[in-house]
Amino acid sequence: MSAYDNPPIHDLLAGLDAEQREAAETLRGPLCILAGAGTGKTRAITHRIAHGVHSGIYNPTSVLALTFTTRAASEMRTRLRQLGAAGVQTRTFHAAALRQLQYFWPQSIGGTLPNLVEHKAPLIAEAARRLRISSDRAMVRDLAAEVEWAKVSMHSPESYAKIVESREMPNGLAPVSMARIFQTYEELKDDRSVIDFEDVLLLTSAILEEDEKVAASVRLQYRHFVVDEYQDVSPLQQRLLDLWLGARDELCVVGDASQTIYSFTGARPDYLLNFGTRFPEAKIVKLVRDYRSTPEIVSLANKVLATRRIETAVPDRTVTWPEPLELVAQRDHGPAPEFFEATDDENEADEVAQRIKMLVKQGQDISEVAVLYRTNGQSQAFEQALTAHSIPYVMRGAERFFSRREVKEGMLALRAALNVSQDENVAQLVRDVLSSHGYSATAPSGGTGAVRQRWESLSALVRLADELVEGRKSQGEKATLHDVVRELEERAAIQHAPTLDGVTLASFHAAKGLEWDVVFLAGLSDGLVPITYAKDQAGYDEERRLLYVGITRARIRLYLSWSLARTPGGRAHRYPSRFLDGIKSVRQASSRQQAPAKRREQKVTPAVCSTCGSFLTSAKERKLKRCSSCPATYDEALFEALRAWRSQVASSNSVPAFVIFTDATLMAISEHRPTSEQALGKISGVGRSKLERYGQAVLEVLSDHLG
Repeated sequence: MSAYDNPPIHDLLAGLDAEQREAAETLRGPLCILAGAGTGKTRAITHRIAHGVHSGIYNPTSVLALTFTTRAASEMRTRLRQLGAAGVQTRTFHAAALRQLQYFWPQSIGGTLPNLVEHKAPLIAEAARRLRISSDRAMVRDLAAEVEWAKVSMHSPESYAKIVESREMPNGLAPVSMARIFQTYEELKDDRSVIDFEDVLLLTSAILEEDEKVAASVRLQYRHFVVDEYQDVSPLQQRLLDLWLGARDELCVVGDASQTIYSFTGARPDYLLNFGTRFPEAKIVKLVRDYRSTPEIVSLANKVLATRRIETAVPDRTVTWPEPLELVAQRDHGPAPEFFEATDDENEADEVAQRIKMLVKQGQDISEVAVLYRTNGQSQAFEQALTAHSIPYVMRGAERFFSRREVKEGMLALRAALNVSQDENVAQLVRDVLSSHGYSATAPSGGTGAVRQRWESLSALVRLADELVEGRKSQGEKATLHDVVRELEERAAIQHAPTLDGVTLASFHAAKGLEWDVVFLAGLSDGLVPITYAKDQAGYDEERRLLYVGITRARIRLYLSWSLARTPGGRAHRYPSRFLDGIKSVRQASSRQQAPAKRREQKVTPAVCSTCGSFLTSAKERKLKRCSSCPATYDEALFEALRAWRSQVASSNSVPAFVIFTDATLMAISEHRPTSEQALGKISGVGRSKLERYGQAVLEVLSDHLG
């Protein structure tokens, strides 16, 4: 069956729901598909493209489908091939632009295209050294991220220098120093005749703007455009998309503003939200039927978005929040999401590992389990806990699968076997070839280590071969070993790794676009979710969306946890994430000293500002019972009188002033103005010993001041 053996249109669209079908049947003009998590957006757009191809409206080679990851592009390409629409170009923005740049550079610019540097870090580090700015690896990473933001926001070093004062700098770096690093980085690239990934988009855009023949050639090639994850488009990507389009409107975009989690990279949901304004004639289709998750998980995801509130006082500023899509679950009911509180990070990781071990014993496929967290630095505790329980795991974003030695050896062995008769069962042939390199039908005993990883890698190659054979069989075709080798080489070229056997450990960001039967969302405490450097409403909103993305990765079981302290025996100063307020039913995790039977129901209510009702995150704010942006309600004259008394006491005792009472405690005293030792003792920061030592003296200062 060839790519043009057109199946009946009613068969092609038969498996779509009403909204998906409406999108698939809209083949001309601007189309905006607002697709919630798990609503089958990839299914809708691939069937739409295939429908256009089979109906003769689209020439497959004139369609450019754009995604944000090579994995997503590969998945879309595979689905289109299965739908008989091979030939459609499915690429990331960078891959599409690089291909055009390589082709048109000689005729438009002349000479050879400069080499592409895959990593900015070495050049950024050198730029910092030249300017005598000390930096470690973490700071270099942050500096590189700031340079990337500037470039995708279409700032040159000159224009960036004019707005840099409004940006929060990495590691407290002076804005002028950041601007100089950007300028020096660009000069270093010019000196060495190299370009970076952002330059690929910038240079392609420049050629299309300045060379009408090149622009006409590209527009003649591509007539129809599809953009997935449109909420993550940056100004630079939008500029390039506009140049590809020209004056035409044959554009289909797909996205969900509630899944905007890459604002720090320059992504903007504005283009998605304003699509109807730009194209008044555009059709808007909403996909809200969630086929991924159980009703219990979908309900929690909806609540996380619905309970969003203004969390900081922002004077003279209107904070907008687009109405989120309310998902409607299509799956059968499942277990309710479980919340549990641990004493410390180590206890939390151990609790997670124990639950995973129990699920695996009950028959849960281990590759369908994931532990997600806010920052990569949180992974170590879970790595140690899983190892202690002999549970294999896979780090998302670690060593590339196709870079592993055993994978390279396996692919070489399969290439060498291409001369074997193709009449044999291909799936069995792959097994036979890889068996001499360590593959077996059953896992080796032990569960961890290099032997286990080798087996897992080779097993993944076998599964890929099986999937290809079954895919071709469903199309009435027979797969050959050549097909298997070609598929592996294509995947290796774009680093589209297969699913491995083991618990997936990943950050919330790295989990975007993925899904598992069982998901543990760990470390859900204020300071991590939301992260401490989220300081304004936009930052809090993005953190809430990040939690929403994490929740919607789960199909059947969802666990949400946090710990009260960082280390065993440490001070329990943490609070559960404010985003869980009002939607959680908390159980305390069992510790090594506490039997499971002693778990108790807990309800933890985060402190809120007495003035504006915002959640309080810092110890100082919780002590004052108001957020730092709200006006002071304490008696400032009384506060100064207490500070003078404290200074005198500290001097006579030869101790720092804060040892007596901190400023925040004195502010709280000045605000509440207690008239008895009992009332004074209720103020945070006034413990029993300090009350006994200083209580009477403080009350005398209060009495003298208040008359």
